[in-house]
Amino acid sequence: MKKFFIKSIILVLSCIGLSSCFDDLNTMPLDDNQLVGDKVYSTADGYTGMLAKCYASLILTGQKGGDGGDGDLEGANEGYSGYVRLMFYLQELDTDNFLMPSSSNGLRKCLNIQWDASNASVITWTYQRLYMTIAYCNEILRECTESKLKQRGLWDELGSECDSYRAEARFLRAYCYATLCDLFGSVPYIDENTGVKDIPEQYTRKQIFEFAESELKSIDQQLKAPHENVYGRVDRVAEWFLLARMYLNAETWIGEDRYTDALTYAKKVINEGGYNLAPDYRQIFLADNENCSEIIWPLVQDGERAQSSAGTNFYVKAFVNGPMDELYKTGVGSRGWGNVRAKTTLVDAFDPDDVTFDVNDTWGNQKKDKRAQFMTALPNQKKETWDENMNMTSLFTYGYGYIKWRNVTVNDEIPQQGEAYVSIDFPMFRTGEAYLIAAEAILRGAQGGTRADALSYVNEIRERAYMSGKYAQPGVRSDVSGDITDAELNLDFILAERQRELASELVRRTDLIRFGKFTKGYNWDWKNDVRTGADVDDHFKLFPIPETELTNNPRLIQNDGYQN
Repeated sequence: MKKFFIKSIILVLSCIGLSSCFDDLNTMPLDDNQLVGDKVYSTADGYTGMLAKCYASLILTGQKGGDGGDGDLEGANEGYSGYVRLMFYLQELDTDNFLMPSSSNGLRKCLNIQWDASNASVITWTYQRLYMTIAYCNEILRECTESKLKQRGLWDELGSECDSYRAEARFLRAYCYATLCDLFGSVPYIDENTGVKDIPEQYTRKQIFEFAESELKSIDQQLKAPHENVYGRVDRVAEWFLLARMYLNAETWIGEDRYTDALTYAKKVINEGGYNLAPDYRQIFLADNENCSEIIWPLVQDGERAQSSAGTNFYVKAFVNGPMDELYKTGVGSRGWGNVRAKTTLVDAFDPDDVTFDVNDTWGNQKKDKRAQFMTALPNQKKETWDENMNMTSLFTYGYGYIKWRNVTVNDEIPQQGEAYVSIDFPMFRTGEAYLIAAEAILRGAQGGTRADALSYVNEIRERAYMSGKYAQPGVRSDVSGDITDAELNLDFILAERQRELASELVRRTDLIRFGKFTKGYNWDWKNDVRTGADVDDHFKLFPIPETELTNNPRLIQNDGYQN
């Protein structure tokens, strides 16, 4: 099924030769004659391929693979501008999780939380990539209609899938708008009815939120039922999950208490979704994780057919250096880039006894918490991310490596696609997070759940992490349950548990803002360019609308704090 999805992406690329010459792709909807030819829509496979391109815009970076040129975004560094890699810079690098000392493309500004509207290319590229995906979704919504399918003689062959295709495109569009709402607040709105020459109106943050919410609710019955879609494509559970995440953040984004709704949809994911927790946390992040029961929506990666320097290829290679492959099987040999290390705050979130890497226990089977996956065994390696002179350094041994992602199978074997590029699917949504959403919503006052329920949700996650109780396996330590008591359960514990469970999964900035700890009152390595961190202004809770967009669209108003 994984191969089928990738082949669908390749199909549309070969048919239409998508190019980056469409200059205003970031803000304008697509036009038949500017993007696709009639031959794309002459067959059912063409429609499938175009839908796959909507998904692929969040997976691939260009038309040739392997950063081979002809990138999706005009003027963007193809390797840096893949969606997952961009979101790492905006959602993880500026938090208490990871250090990447590079100054390229505005990364140092992201690390230090010192960006403005012009000095961080990765912010602009994230904005553009999200609107590019919206544009692709609008395109298929214009073309996948009953009238056009009948006109092209495809209704008998494709009519039964029309509603599902449209619903998936609307889901992806809603996801992009929800993400824009989180990152940028008030942004331009375009849909399938927006003309190519129309200047988009800037919607308020509340309008963007309500549009995404309305879209998701309206497609519930058009999306396929749980587990009935092709692997890599969304079903109804993804809609429930996204609504749960949006409602959890509604008070932050639009000033509305929607915690009861967050709990309702998180419980639907848990109780009705059928995406059961993986028996071993570590399996979620391996090269054969297409077999993982927990992943609701993956971004499909393949070491042969989805090659780039973004996605999970970045997550393995940037997080390891060459010598690490001599200590455990990374799945990329000596190809590690040695860029990303854990900040001290991430390391300190775990029991110190669990942090140390044991060369005789490379999977960490004898740790209590199996999520404590760090590299500490390199020569002269230190936990601190600064050198003896208290300066930031690019030397990989200053800071622990984070080895959650491995390009190997559950049997510790190199995947069939080899070591050159990784084959780990990126889990956009997974059930483990739904448990934590439910617990947090209850603690914030949601109706329909009790503290006992919240404690049960948290302890289920922790028992899986400690592989105790029903999660026990032969040869794996299981004598410590990880369970906490009701007295230990509070919102601060939830935030810490989300860090342990979800580090690198593109939610940490959003979490810190929701808990009131992103800008002030809590600091970490190199925040505000201070070794132990310093407060920053509250306007950094939103990213700036890129200056290029303000120039192109005179209707846009810049976010507070970024005006010249």
